[in-house]
Amino acid sequence: MSLIAALRRVSAIALIASFSAIALAQPQPSDAHRQAAAEVAESLRYGHYADVSLDEEWSRQAFDRYLNVLDSQRAYLLRRDVDSFRDLETTMDDALQDGELERVYALYQRYHERLESRLEWIIDKIDNGLNYRFDTDDRLEIDREGAPWANSESELDELWNKRLKNAALTMSISGQDDEQVRENLVQRYEGQLSRVRQTNGEDVFGLFMAAVTGTIDPHTEYLSPRQGESFDIQMRLSLEGIGALLQTEGEYVKVSSLVPGGPADKAGVLQPADRIIAVGQEDGEMVNVVGMRLDEVVDLIRGPKGSVVRLDVVPAQAIDMTRSRTVEITRDTVTLEDQAASGEVIEIKREDGTHRIGVITIPTFYVDFDAWQAGEDEYRSTTRDVAREIERLKQEDIEGIVLDLRNNGGGALQEANSLIGLFIDRGPTVQVRDARGRISLYGDTESGTLYDGPLEVLVNRLSASASEIFAGAIQDYGRGLVVGSQTFGKGTVQTLNDLTHGQIKLTRAKFYRISGESTQHRGVEPDILFPSLVDPEQIGESSLDNALPWDTVRAVQYRLYGEPWRYIETLTSRHRERVAGHPNFVYLERQAELARKLREQHTTISLNREQRQREMEAQEAEQLSLENQRRRALGLAPLEDWVDARGEETEEEELPADRAQVIEGAEILLDYAQLSRQA
Repeated sequence: MSLIAALRRVSAIALIASFSAIALAQPQPSDAHRQAAAEVAESLRYGHYADVSLDEEWSRQAFDRYLNVLDSQRAYLLRRDVDSFRDLETTMDDALQDGELERVYALYQRYHERLESRLEWIIDKIDNGLNYRFDTDDRLEIDREGAPWANSESELDELWNKRLKNAALTMSISGQDDEQVRENLVQRYEGQLSRVRQTNGEDVFGLFMAAVTGTIDPHTEYLSPRQGESFDIQMRLSLEGIGALLQTEGEYVKVSSLVPGGPADKAGVLQPADRIIAVGQEDGEMVNVVGMRLDEVVDLIRGPKGSVVRLDVVPAQAIDMTRSRTVEITRDTVTLEDQAASGEVIEIKREDGTHRIGVITIPTFYVDFDAWQAGEDEYRSTTRDVAREIERLKQEDIEGIVLDLRNNGGGALQEANSLIGLFIDRGPTVQVRDARGRISLYGDTESGTLYDGPLEVLVNRLSASASEIFAGAIQDYGRGLVVGSQTFGKGTVQTLNDLTHGQIKLTRAKFYRISGESTQHRGVEPDILFPSLVDPEQIGESSLDNALPWDTVRAVQYRLYGEPWRYIETLTSRHRERVAGHPNFVYLERQAELARKLREQHTTISLNREQRQREMEAQEAEQLSLENQRRRALGLAPLEDWVDARGEETEEEELPADRAQVIEGAEILLDYAQLSRQA
């Protein structure tokens, strides 16, 4: 052992000693936790939209879910550990309803002991020198969720030897020398060990509640008093951060979506499904966040307005974790002005002359609630801002309007409802079914329309909730076309209820279109599909565990404003002919196909340096070739490295998923307008 390693071991022993008192004081459930558990059980049984039965079948699901929350990658617990707690398979319901949490906490304690012991084993191994050979044929399974539990410590030793070897190889390939690799690995696992030893009863209760609510649906969740405070801050839009919604995926933190108008959205350096592997403050050291709890990662990313946070990010399409890059984002707050609707005119040149199509981008459905409730006449809202843009565009001799709802994750339902009213002359807009089966019908009650010309709604996988209600209504009424990719599928309504300890966000209702179809799970299917780089298996309601199913209710009576489906075949044929040789659309289709192929092929990763580099270079060569084919076709300079394809383009070199889709959407709408006039 080197002198540095020996000193580190002395430090680690001192660290262990300093935490011994904490380690001996095992987390215990408090009376507040017992009471909150019983209240959660009552909320689920009597308040949730679904018919929830907390019985033995549910207990089995909750037990499996709890094990996944604790050890999803089957890396710490042994089969005998799991078997010794099999009684919970039939008693999780009792534990929840009666607040009998001792066995639940005991299972956590067993996991905690295994985790702490394993982290100490890892740190010892690193300190004693890894000495790995990178010329063997070993491979590491990338995702072990659902894998069988190990029968012995030696099985887990073998797994962790491969994991450490992979981590060392990844860092080595990225340019770190042996000492940097060792220091970074020690920092990672000593940080995890320190956090594990600070776990308290509140943390354990939160893990148990995550398992309990996660068996019901992905949007029902328990919020501890601390989490509830953060939720309130977010609802007031006063949270100072980067404007990105995050979720965990195995040991990694993944970007699920970006807040429209937020710092990350404006910077253009993050995309959905990107993974964040390290966080740094200004010029400070980068903190490795692999394996870190989501709330801790969020705390690192938050900070004062105007300060800079640095993130090491692995792009969504990268298979190998060595291909990270560091991005900088200046923290800020998101205001209504950042999210306001905006309009422009796109000119389309054809043989019969130049045609003008209006495009209105709607980042979110917003309303200034304070001004509205105060009775102010000039409060800001989506509907009011869009109405102003429509009036302006009508003065510019447009032949149709495209409403761009891509990346619009929803917002105020009342705004989606009133916005539909700008395009129809009174009528229903959405049905809401509650837990008792009662259906409430919402609609536009004002006579007249602001705009009755050709209309199109542009959507993508990140168009959710209120966006789906709007797009679905326009489609059902035959009021216009829906173009793009399948939407998110968020068709449920949540309410936040106080408990004696914490809060519960509970799914209470479900949205249905006026045709009777739910927007839940399936989302809205566009009339004309565009290719997308967002994988629906990674992002969207259907990618979430225990998402409520799609279903239908009775349709309501409504009038048709048109029959755009009569022209879909012709419009689709013209669209395909136009984009067949379009560099951006060809790129999108081929890149999406390549990404799917890579995910299917690479369930394991090589621990042989030469083989790993060959695989990585082959993958990147394919991706770089696709990108440069696009760039050459557009008259742009080719790139030397695939990683450079992100974040370096000028306004004239916009990404294929953005400007090209808007222009093609305008082309489709112009075709539709001309076909409608001919009919």
